[in-house]
Amino acid sequence: MVRSKGGCTAVILTAVLAGIFFFTPCAVQAQAGNEGRRDASFPVARTLKVDVSPVVDGSLDEDVWQSAEVLGNFIQRIPNDGAPASEPTEVRVLYTNEALYVGAWLWDSEPDRIVDGEAIRNAPLDDSDAVLFVFDAFADRQNGFVFGTNPSGIEFDAQVTDEGRGSVQGTGRGGGSGRFQRGASSGFNTNWDGSWDVATSRDEQAWYAEFRIPFSTLRYGPGDFQTWGFNVMRRIRRYNEESYWSPVPRQYDLVRVSYAGFLEGIEPPASRNVTMIPYVLRSAARNYVAGDESFRYPGDVGVDAKVQVTSSLTLDLTVNTDFAEVEVDEVQLDLTRFSLRFPEKRPFFLENASIFNVAGRGTIFNSRRIGIRNGKPVPVRAGGRLSGRAHGFNLGLLHIQTGHEGDLLPNQANGDAFWVARAAREFPNRSGVGVFFAERRGRGVDGDWNRTYAMDGQVGIAESLDLRSYIALTETPGRDGPNHYFGLLSSYVNREWQLRAGWRDRAGDFNPEVGVLTRWNFRFYQISAMRLIRPDRISWLREIRPHVNYTTFRNLETGFEQTTRIRVNSPVEFENGALFSPGFSTVREGLVEPFEIHPDVTVAPGVYDTFETAWQFNTDQSAALSLSGGINAGGFLSGNRRAITLGTSARHGSLASASLQVTHNDIRLAEGDFTATIVAGRVGYFPTPRIALQSLFQYSSQLDVWSANIRLGWLGTAGTGLFIVYNDSRGVGLLEGPMARSLVVKYSREFNVGAW
Repeated sequence: MVRSKGGCTAVILTAVLAGIFFFTPCAVQAQAGNEGRRDASFPVARTLKVDVSPVVDGSLDEDVWQSAEVLGNFIQRIPNDGAPASEPTEVRVLYTNEALYVGAWLWDSEPDRIVDGEAIRNAPLDDSDAVLFVFDAFADRQNGFVFGTNPSGIEFDAQVTDEGRGSVQGTGRGGGSGRFQRGASSGFNTNWDGSWDVATSRDEQAWYAEFRIPFSTLRYGPGDFQTWGFNVMRRIRRYNEESYWSPVPRQYDLVRVSYAGFLEGIEPPASRNVTMIPYVLRSAARNYVAGDESFRYPGDVGVDAKVQVTSSLTLDLTVNTDFAEVEVDEVQLDLTRFSLRFPEKRPFFLENASIFNVAGRGTIFNSRRIGIRNGKPVPVRAGGRLSGRAHGFNLGLLHIQTGHEGDLLPNQANGDAFWVARAAREFPNRSGVGVFFAERRGRGVDGDWNRTYAMDGQVGIAESLDLRSYIALTETPGRDGPNHYFGLLSSYVNREWQLRAGWRDRAGDFNPEVGVLTRWNFRFYQISAMRLIRPDRISWLREIRPHVNYTTFRNLETGFEQTTRIRVNSPVEFENGALFSPGFSTVREGLVEPFEIHPDVTVAPGVYDTFETAWQFNTDQSAALSLSGGINAGGFLSGNRRAITLGTSARHGSLASASLQVTHNDIRLAEGDFTATIVAGRVGYFPTPRIALQSLFQYSSQLDVWSANIRLGWLGTAGTGLFIVYNDSRGVGLLEGPMARSLVVKYSREFNVGAW
């Protein structure tokens, strides 16, 4: 099966990494225990155990808070890394037998200029004042749980895996919007929802935040008195400033867990809790396209259960899995011949989702492939997932049984059975190895199955260099050709440079039916270099990032260039967060088959060399009114394209926000001309962090559809609550008239069943 010279290199490197880390005793010993790597350069604080827990109201005026050790002397990461924070911050940590409590005093000399941010759970915290902290409960310097809030008192939480690799870092945005787009498939999983509480308050001197994090929400190792990794970040948005309790170099951010300080004296309980989240759903729906003559009134009921097998290992069970019917996908414009990707939103699949990633990537396994066929949902009847840590390994085991829906699975009346397993071992300095297995099997149908096998390894060299390697193979009846997928990846990041290089081989019969792939039978190369320039003498200019990126996809057997792109751009970031990014690209597209880019336009096979400009901008996104946009103009396939994007956002404190974005493409090809337009508008009203009225209106000329989604949410803990959702879609041109309408009412609630 493995025939390429590069493939042999990947196999050898992956095997060497596995051998070194599985069989070198010193590597294992270095990771043993809960104490983690101690270094005098990292601050150390001690927690205080109390008998009476404080009331979580945001006031922080109880005497118990005054007895705890103060964590202060915050240091800037941006704009002036290494300098003291411009405003003082104090943090204290308490705990009881049930929960950890974190209090934050966020002093401010100009409290009237504090930027509140939207009052909606998990709203991005880049463009408001905020405080976030990370618990590295295993003290492994690589993984953790992030909790945060803004002055509006929202709940923001996320899981960090492998120091956030697979997400966007070093952009100067402290986590950046790129992270939020990656969702559960990256090393920074913002789609995870934990059960915890926060409250905020404010006066003429500061704003205050008070957190309660139950031990049952966290995962940690055994032992009576433990030392955890811990760090706190404060953002003061009017200065576009970030400061940290344990200083972090400018090129990294909060998820660089190896720069966290230490919390000593934590005595977590060894209890094994059981929680259940049942849901009930009722809807009125009519699908005009399918020929429904009247409304149908389907209902659904299901339950998820979470069992703490140990303090570090969790068993999730599901019956009739929640399909996140109250969520909608954003419309995307597709002018390529490759599939689009959409994020996972179903609660059952979100916790510890990145444990199943191979080489920090969500391509070989993507849980969205389970329960969805041909873009339509197929019911998930039941399943279970064991995930967490045991005996020094990160472990994940998933089994799901799906049913069928109408004629979506014409030859599989009994649906599919899925098995997914992953085991990985992490070692100091961003290093580790892992193995992966997945199977899809059609129940009751002989010869209908697919399997994926994978192994990956990574090693961190000093502070800046990371190397990764992986190999994957698949088995599918009737596909007997080369079926491998290899990769070598490297990155070097320091204060002034970001360098990346990679190579991948993917054979034509590589077919992971639980993964998401856009291309087959290719060899891929990438070389990227970015220089970070910070003109200290220009007060209004934050950073200039000249960047060049070369990527090429070539046919694995013939070397035919499928896509080659050389992009040069130079983002210029201003002190208030505004951005201007001029860029240029040369592109070669090779087509071996006709490509239908539009119902009336099919591009002929051939090799197309083009040149285009790509300019983007945004104003200060924390302002009450902000603008963004860009223009792409130049050659495109056999002709030219001019694409213009304009967007505007408005906010009224934490109470309300609205945005509108329009993208218009005017495409003129030798085979014909057409236009493609997407319009997306949002309006939100947030009277409290627990109540939200949101609307999303979208138009796509490519799909010929207008759609509207209006959602009222009364939120509980961990993403539960009452939701009332109205959806409407309507054809505009050839599809003129109503297409689908529905009204959905859903209620879910988390119950703590107790310990076992």
